[in-house]
Amino acid sequence: MRKTKRAILFLLAAVMLAGILLTGCHGAKEQIAFRTPEEFDTSRNYEITFWAKNDTNLTQVKIYKKAIEDFRNLYPNITVNLRLYTNYGDIYNDVITNISTNTTPNVCITYPDHIATYLTGNNSVVPLDDLFADPKYGLGGSEIRFDGPRQGEIVEKFLNECAFDGYHYAVPFMRSTEACYINKDYVEKLGYEVPDVLTWDFIWEVADKAAEKNADGTFKVNGQKVMFPFIYKSTDNMMIQMLKQKNGGYSNFRGDIEIFNDTTKELLQNVADHVGKKAFTTFAISGYPANYLNAGQCVFAVDSTAGATWMGSHAPLSDISEDKYVNFETAVRPIPQFDPEHPQMISQGPSVCIFNKEDPQEVLASWLFTQYLLTNDVQIAYSQTEGYAPVTSKALQNEAYQDYLSRGGEDNDLHYDVKIQAAKLLIDNIDNSFVTPVFNGSTSLRNAAGQLIENVTKSVRRKETVDDAYYEKLYQNVSSLYRLDQLSGAGSDGKAQLGPLPKMSVILLGSLAGVWVLIGAYAIYLARQKKKAEKDRKIH
Repeated sequence: MRKTKRAILFLLAAVMLAGILLTGCHGAKEQIAFRTPEEFDTSRNYEITFWAKNDTNLTQVKIYKKAIEDFRNLYPNITVNLRLYTNYGDIYNDVITNISTNTTPNVCITYPDHIATYLTGNNSVVPLDDLFADPKYGLGGSEIRFDGPRQGEIVEKFLNECAFDGYHYAVPFMRSTEACYINKDYVEKLGYEVPDVLTWDFIWEVADKAAEKNADGTFKVNGQKVMFPFIYKSTDNMMIQMLKQKNGGYSNFRGDIEIFNDTTKELLQNVADHVGKKAFTTFAISGYPANYLNAGQCVFAVDSTAGATWMGSHAPLSDISEDKYVNFETAVRPIPQFDPEHPQMISQGPSVCIFNKEDPQEVLASWLFTQYLLTNDVQIAYSQTEGYAPVTSKALQNEAYQDYLSRGGEDNDLHYDVKIQAAKLLIDNIDNSFVTPVFNGSTSLRNAAGQLIENVTKSVRRKETVDDAYYEKLYQNVSSLYRLDQLSGAGSDGKAQLGPLPKMSVILLGSLAGVWVLIGAYAIYLARQKKKAEKDRKIH
C-alpha cells in the first residue's frame, strides 16, 4: 500500500513538474516584460546611445542633433550619444554582434523584421505595451515634459506594423512606400498618356517600345546609346508586392515559407520575357535608377518615396554631373498594379526599438527620448527631408504640415514638387498599404524574394535557358542560399515543412513524454499487481 502511495505521489509530482514547465514556457514573455519605475529618478545622470540611419542627407543629421539638444534642455540629466549609419543592414549586423556581448544601443532605428531576430537574444528588446499605458510616463503621460502624442494619435495602421507575438516591440518613426518616377515626356513621345493608376501591362508595353533602336544603334526615344526603360531598385519589394497583388503565397504569420509556387514562377517568367526585350533591369545589375532617369536614360524608375529628392531633372540631391541632365517633366505614381480597382503597395520606413538594460531607470530614460522623436517638431521636420509621411495624426493634421504639402513646386529645395507628390502618394494610400509577416527569418525570406528576380534577370542577359528545370533549380539554390529550408515553412520544393522547435519546447515535450511513459508504466505495474493478487486468491 505504501509503495502504491509513493508511486502515486511520484506521478503527481511529475505531472506538476510538467505543468510548471508548461506555464513557464507559455508565460515567458510575461516574465520579461519591463516594469516601469514608479518615478523617474532625476537626481541621477544617464548616458544613452542612439543608433540612427541617414542617406548622406545632412539635413536629417541636423534634425537628429537638434532633437537631441532640445531633449537635453528638457531633461538635463539625460545625455544622448548619436551614432550614424549609412544603411539599415549595417545597423542590423552590429546589433546582432552586440547582443552576444550585452553592448546593444539603448535606442535604435530599425525594422520589425530585424527586431524579430533581435528577440532571439535573451531578453534583448523591451516590449512597450506597459510603457504605452503608464499614466505618468506613457504616451501622453502626466509627467512628460513635452507635447508628445497620445497612443490614439499614432496612426493605428503604422503602430500595428510594430506589433507581433501579441506585443509592440517598437514605435513607428517615419513611413514611406514605393513610387514609380516617370519621364512623362518620353511616355508621351512614345504615343501614350500617363494614367492615374499604372498597370503592369501598361508599364511593360511602354517599356518594350522604349527599347526600340534606330539603325545606328541609338534608341529611338532618347537618341542616346544608353536606355534602360524600366529600372527597379528594390527587387525584394517588387516580388513581394506582385505576389500580394496576385494573392500568391509569400509567407504567413506562423513563419511558413510559401514563396516557391507557380504564381512566383509565372511572375518571374514575365520578367524574363521583358528582360529578353531589353526593357527591364535592376539597381543591383545596372546601377541607381535616379541617375539614369535624370540623364534621360530611363522611362520608369521605381524607388522609395524616401528617395524622392534624388529623382527628377531638378532633384536637389541628384549626384550626376550637370552636363548629363535632361530636362523633362517628372510624374509620380503608385507602383504598377494587376488590379487597379484594388491597389496594393508596401508600407515601409524606420521604426524605433528600445533595448533592455539592467537599470530600469536607464530604460525609462531611453523611452522618454523615444517618445520625443514622435513630437511634431521632429516628425514634421524629418518628413520634409524626403517623401516620408509622419506617423502621428497630430503631425499629419498640423496646420504647418498641411501648408507645406500645399506648396509643392514653389522651389526645388524644401518644396520640391516630386518630393511632396511622393509624400501625398503615401498619405492618400495608407488604407491600401500592407506589411509582410514578421518572424525570425523574415529578413532572409525578403532577401530571397529579390534574389529570385535578380537571378532570372542575370540569366536572361547571359542567354541562359530559362525553363521549368531552371526554375526548379533556382528555387533549390535560393532556398539553400538563405537557409529557408531551416525555417518553419517551405523547402526548395515549396512544400510545407516543420523547422526545429525552440529549446524550451523540446524540454517541455520531452518532460510530458516522460510523464506519460511513467503513467503507462505505472498502469502496467498496477495491472500486473492486480493479476497477481487474483491468482494468489485462487490458490488459497
